[in-house]
Amino acid sequence: MKARTRRVLVGTAAIAMSVSLAACGQAGGGDSGDGGDDGKKLIGLLLPENKTTRYEAFDRPLITDKIKELCSDCEVKYNNASQDTQQQKKQFDALVTQGADVIILDAVDATATKSWVDRAAEQGIEVVAYDRLAEGDVSGYVSYDNEAIGKLQGEGMVEALGDDAADARTVMINGSPTDPNAALFKKGAHSVLDEQVGKIVYEQDIPDWSPDEANKKMSAAITSLGKDGFDAVYSANDGMAGGIITALNKAGISDVPVGGQDAELAGLQRIVKGEQAFTIYKAIKPEAETTAQMAVALLEGESIGKFAPETVDSKSKKGIPSKLYGAKIVTKDNIKDTLVADGVYTVEEICTKQVEKACKAVGLM
Repeated sequence: MKARTRRVLVGTAAIAMSVSLAACGQAGGGDSGDGGDDGKKLIGLLLPENKTTRYEAFDRPLITDKIKELCSDCEVKYNNASQDTQQQKKQFDALVTQGADVIILDAVDATATKSWVDRAAEQGIEVVAYDRLAEGDVSGYVSYDNEAIGKLQGEGMVEALGDDAADARTVMINGSPTDPNAALFKKGAHSVLDEQVGKIVYEQDIPDWSPDEANKKMSAAITSLGKDGFDAVYSANDGMAGGIITALNKAGISDVPVGGQDAELAGLQRIVKGEQAFTIYKAIKPEAETTAQMAVALLEGESIGKFAPETVDSKSKKGIPSKLYGAKIVTKDNIKDTLVADGVYTVEEICTKQVEKACKAVGLM
């Protein structure tokens, strides 16, 4: 384990970088306002984007609250990069200059981080890769078994198609090409779909996981294949599934199963209404809290073995201590037994007035 060092900021460089951090905060989601007192232990939290609702609604508060529970004299500096790699680099560099002890990094572009992370490691700053495996000398990694999640997505689609699966024609709308998780989701999904579903008739990767781009690509697929030219749509996450379903509805297509991931509230409501076939529920709380525990342990110079019982390899580092969580397929039949039972959402939050009738029909109310 690297020795932890603290740096004292002096002179104009400190002032300049403090201004830089403030500027980054305004553009990328803002400083959390959780601290700033001299002498506090500093943990940076950098999340990648806010188009996916989970980051601001769950990841940020869960990580921050757990750190504060474990370390009363810790300050958490938070920024969201709004899907901008250069913005995230500025945020990361500012934390380094400010003397961060640990940086929790969920990278916009995991392939672009090696030089930042290596430079931080050389200065004794521990970097925990969160959700996406950033390149460079990271100290630990917490995420999910993402290839296994892709397999679950494929299995969910096979189940949704039922007896029609063997001859089904599937459109695949994959995640961002700069996100290593997207490649693993795709690999896992292909391993099931290629074996158990007729054929893939159209496939596109979507930059930045953009629902708008997913909508455009789905519209292009409908134009290319025709309304009757496909039988199912794989969407790598729920946000893009929303854009895809909008395109399907506009074309008057309503009998095609669409799968997603992340168990977003809007996705669950679409499932209840019958517009989306399934999602994948990844319990964010254990992932977030394990990351916080790992960050505090690293800050205190303690072993992280109990939080990271396995290892993974990135392109730039072998044997990274890791914890990878599993996931579940969620359909209208098990929302109550999964997300509601775990306290992620209440029935009232899911079953708003607009979906109340549908909720009653599927037994949620």
